[in-house]
Amino acid sequence: MKPIYLDNAATTQVDDEVAKAMQPYFNEKYANPSSKNEFGIKAKQAVEKSRKIISDKIGSKSNEIIFTSGGTESNNLALKGLFFANYPAKNHIITTKIEHDSVLNVCRWLEKQGAKITCLNVNKEGFIDIMDIEKAITSKTFLVSVIHGNNEIGAIQSIQEIGKKCKNKGVLFHVDACQSFTKVPIDVRKMNIDLMTLNAHKIYGPKGVGALYVCSGIKIIPLLHGGGQEKGLRSGTENVAGIVGFAEAVELTNQKDADNIEKLRDKIIKELLKIPGIKLNGSMQNRLCNNVNISIKDVDGETLLSYLENAEIYASAGSACMSNSNEKSHVLKAIGLNEKEIESSLRISLSKYNTEKEIDFFLEKIKEIIKKLRRAKI
Repeated sequence: MKPIYLDNAATTQVDDEVAKAMQPYFNEKYANPSSKNEFGIKAKQAVEKSRKIISDKIGSKSNEIIFTSGGTESNNLALKGLFFANYPAKNHIITTKIEHDSVLNVCRWLEKQGAKITCLNVNKEGFIDIMDIEKAITSKTFLVSVIHGNNEIGAIQSIQEIGKKCKNKGVLFHVDACQSFTKVPIDVRKMNIDLMTLNAHKIYGPKGVGALYVCSGIKIIPLLHGGGQEKGLRSGTENVAGIVGFAEAVELTNQKDADNIEKLRDKIIKELLKIPGIKLNGSMQNRLCNNVNISIKDVDGETLLSYLENAEIYASAGSACMSNSNEKSHVLKAIGLNEKEIESSLRISLSKYNTEKEIDFFLEKIKEIIKKLRRAKI
């Protein structure tokens, strides 16, 4: 059997159709879309067609999509851009303790520039209390930023309710939808979303390309200054091949794939919870279709990962949420897990390419490994 990849929350395999759609823009239609010649105009048309496909998917206008290099840049542009557009009249941002590092680390940096940051608690399943947002809003608040589908525990927040609350209070609402985009229906108008972060490589598209939805009329200070591309909000020659691939990935998404992934997710959860000493982290309901996160009593997550890798099965552990950091997962801490539970955690994230045969093999192997590791501890 070929290697089994169960780390799709980190990145996904590029769809063959996506790669095929991108190919001409490397060596045939390679013009700069800012060029005024016919060659450049055709490249520009490809970018604008892609922009329309992505905007249609979220219910926005085409000119409200700003292409970036990915989710991290989009989050930086949203938070920093809005802060510098509103400071010093308003300087307060509300977010949560389970955001992606590209939000939390930006907030820490902005504090040094004069921002006031409120990080809301979540409950044991990873959900925020919407009343906490209302209580936290002050006359200085200009932004609430909330992750839609959490990358570690899969919790899907009640974005529409939060958006309504923000609108009623006259506060802008930013959503990090990198993990939820195309897995959960999103309509920026109905959900009262003012800004939203998207990326391609979580949905079978290429790495290095993403987008920020910015509702018309919202003022943002750009991070990059140059030729004025992307309405002056993101200067730099557009990644035409990446943008085309992003749009193709969006067009290829469908509910059938999401339903199949969810069935495999539920099978994994059902079978793993039969093993004594295993608990599910996060909610069974309101969970991303591709996410499983567990803690396994008397088993070290990193050791378990090593054994799985020996069987050519690739997942991720919560004991170190970033490869370049020794810090334990802030998300698992936020939902109340203790040190041992965090160290014994495992995240399994699925894709449309995973098969039932692969999942059966994974379940067989992980049961064997858990028994072996627990016996070694006695």
